[in-house]
This record gives sequence, structure tokens and C-alpha cells, in this order.
Amino acid sequence: MQCGRRTAPWITVLKLVTDLSSLRTDNSFAALPEDFYSRVTPQPLGDPWLVHANPEAAALIGLAPEALAGPQFLAVFSGAQPLPGGAPLAAVYSGHQFGVWAGQLGDGRALLLGEACGPAGSWELQLKGSGLTPYSRMGDGKAVLRSSVREYLASEAMHGLGIPTTRALALVASDDPVIRETVETAAVVTRMAPSFVRFGSFEHWASRQRPDLLRTLADYVIDRFYPECRPAPAGEAQSAAGPYLRLLAAVTRRTAELMADWQAVGFCHGVMNTDNMSILGLTLDYGPYGFMDGFDAHHVCNHSDSAGRYAWDAQPAVGHWNLYRLAGALMPLVQDEAALRAALAGYEQAFLGAFHRKMAAKLGLRQWQDGDEELLDGLWAAMHHDRADFSLGFRRLARVASTETSPPPGGETFEDLFIDREAAQAWLAGYRARLRQDGQADAARAAAMNRVNPLYVLRNHLAELAIRAARSRDAGEIDRLVRLLRDPYTEQPGCESYARLPPDWAGSLQVSCSS
Repeated sequence: MQCGRRTAPWITVLKLVTDLSSLRTDNSFAALPEDFYSRVTPQPLGDPWLVHANPEAAALIGLAPEALAGPQFLAVFSGAQPLPGGAPLAAVYSGHQFGVWAGQLGDGRALLLGEACGPAGSWELQLKGSGLTPYSRMGDGKAVLRSSVREYLASEAMHGLGIPTTRALALVASDDPVIRETVETAAVVTRMAPSFVRFGSFEHWASRQRPDLLRTLADYVIDRFYPECRPAPAGEAQSAAGPYLRLLAAVTRRTAELMADWQAVGFCHGVMNTDNMSILGLTLDYGPYGFMDGFDAHHVCNHSDSAGRYAWDAQPAVGHWNLYRLAGALMPLVQDEAALRAALAGYEQAFLGAFHRKMAAKLGLRQWQDGDEELLDGLWAAMHHDRADFSLGFRRLARVASTETSPPPGGETFEDLFIDREAAQAWLAGYRARLRQDGQADAARAAAMNRVNPLYVLRNHLAELAIRAARSRDAGEIDRLVRLLRDPYTEQPGCESYARLPPDWAGSLQVSCSS
């Protein structure tokens, strides 16, 4: 079987259209007052070519695979033609960047084409890299092939891991020059989400002292995405502030769970500014992200983050900090600081509950219990000391027997990832004792662990190989990775190289805010 080739039975059970003109559209965000956006026409790529299109994402909006190869598809998603029934616009928002208030921001190189309604609900379609907007500030509004390949792959990798994320529909490239640290070539990635509203969207109107528009935005988000927040729970009196407090509490829970998701797979976002935080709890805006290779609790994936604000171990606290900024933005609608703090109070419990459930599953335990924190801390300490590989470390734990035995034949062991094998073996002794206490059969436990510990992750060097091939107009590596990462837990014949330790040259790769 060719690496990454898997069937897609979902294609056969949906009634899909082959013409973009047949898509059903809604454009709910465009129906808001024009204070929220600027009407913008995309700047088309010169002589574009379709690098890759994603039939799984296309099916979500009711688009058949045959449509992806047609000239209309390329024209629309290179910016040369409007989306039939769409309403192109760039949204305005503000935000805190690296902990500092940055004032007005906005879609500086993104453009919302419109909103398509498909079998999986409504999805906004957004071009990233489609040219200047009123919010581009000093930027050129463009994106380069390098960063576009990384975003395209990352969103699909996160979806394969079961982590809430934007999706990727298409990647289009051109030989148009774009100046970054060097001269690169242009690209546009089409990303999809039910909404691209951010924490910073609320901060914008609070900072402008426009409670009327702040309320309009909050009501839009509640009525469209959080309708359960509108009525008061049974036994609680309805109040004007109640829906906004319940919205904050709901976003707090989703954000806490998203942080647990990131931590559990060793994912670092890199730029957790409030303008990059989704009001729906989605992973949004893939720039200098990274999946850890060797474990470093203080790993910083963004070369621009010299202070380490967005290190792996800081992400849960930063998520909480960002929620406080959202709460502050909602103050004009609530006017009760104590009530806002109460809505935020569930963050720590929600994060720890989700994180402990995930870590218990990754360790092969039926459930988290007292004492497991020390077991996990010991693992983190040993892995951090020797920079043991994050993904392979958890994957290989599935092969550890609950009783001391000879290593199973064929394949590397957990201890092989450590320079200090004695320290790893000492930790394993405590781990085996915990497994025996748990009482599961080793085979059943191993199978369950392999369903939650990915064998394949989007390591930086794999993305880099795909970028290098794409620069030569070879999209084969992108296609293989998309298919492989769609099911990262199942071993696939012929894909052994994708589950190995990174090569030495991977250590020299750096990603920054220009990525």
C-alpha cells in the first residue's frame, strides 16, 4: 500500500455539488453593520497553479472532489474570481501582542470570501495571502509558499489528532515574488471555520468605547454559536448581563480544553496573542507553531519570542491571561467585576480535568487518581533531562509490560530514547507498579494507548521536506502528509520514515513570526 493512501468512504454518502455556483451561501458576518469590516477585493495571483486541494474539507461545504480540479475552483481560490454568492470583506479587531496592547489590528492579509452552507453546517471561507487590506499596516498583505504549506498541513494534522481547528480547503501558488528575509514566491491558502471571530474582536469595541457594537457582536456570537447561553438556567433569574457571563464561562471551558489538547500532543502555537484566540475555542492562525521533537518543558517554537512568553509550559497560563482580557472587554456589558471573575473561575478545574483525562489515557490508565501527578512529573523530568522524543516516548510506553520482562522482540524500546537509561528504568519501575494497580491486561491497554498516542506528527522537518518539494512544483509530499496525518494513530505500511526520530539537520530549522 502506498504511504498515506486511505479510502474516503464519506465521499460516497454525501450529496455533493460539482459547481461552486451551486453552493448555498449565508454570509452572516457580512450582515453585521459595516463598522465590523471593510469591503475588499482580492488581489489575484499571477499565473496561479493549484498545489493541493482537500476533498475532505470540500465535502464539509457540499463540494464534490471533481470540482477541485476545475478552472472555476482555481480562479476563485487564487483570488481571480469572487465566490458565487459570497461577500468579500476584511474584519477589524484589536488585541494584545506578546502581552502588550497593540491597538487596532485586523485582517491584514486575510479576506473572508463568504460563507458556505453544507452537510456539516456553515463554514466561512477565508483567503490568506490575497493582498492588501485597510488593516495591513506596514505589511504587503501577501503570504509565501513556505508559510502557506505549513498552515495547510498544520490545520489538517490537528484535525487528525482530534483537536479543534480551522480547516484547509486549498493551497494555490504563483511565481510572484514576495520579499521576506529573502525573496520568496507567493501563495494563498484557503482556510475554513464556522467563524473567525477572536478575543480581539471584542477588545476592539471595548477599547473604542462602543458598547453598542460590542453588544451587537456578543449577541451575534451567542445567537449563532452559543444559543444555550441566551436563556437563564432553571432556578436562575434572567438578567441583561446573564447571557454575556454565560458566554464567557463557555469560552473559558472551551479554551481550557483546547490548552489541554495542545499540551497533550506537545504542540506549541508560538503566537498566542489575543487576536489569535478563537471565540469558538479553535486553533487559529498557524504561524511559527511546532510539535516538539525532544521534550523540553520550556520549549519555545517561535524564534521571534526571545523572552519565551509562549513556551510550551506557559501556554495554559497564557490562555487564562487571554481570557482575562476577554472578560475585561465584556465589562461594559456586565458591569460587575466579581461576576466576570466568577465566570473565569472554572478555568483551572476545566484545564486540569481535561489534561488529567488525556494524560491518564496516554499512560494507559483507566482514570487519573491521587499520586499520578508525581508519576507524570517524574516522566517529564526524565524526558526533559535527556530531551527524549515527546511523541515516540508515549508511543513506546504501550510496549512496556506491567511486569518486569525482557524487551519485546523487534523494535526500539522506551529506554532507547534516553541517555540516562538507569533513570528511565527507575521511572519505569514506578510506572509498572501503577499499571499493576490499575489491573488492565497489557494487550488491551496497549491497543487503547495506541489510539491516543500518535505515531505520526507534523514535525518541522517533515513540513520542510514538503516545502522544498512544492518549490519545485511537486505536491506529492504534501499529499502524502495530508493523507498520513488524517489518521496519525494507525501504523501504515511504507511510512516507517515518518515515524522516526528527526534527522540531525532538523535541529537547525527555525520558525519565526514571518513564518
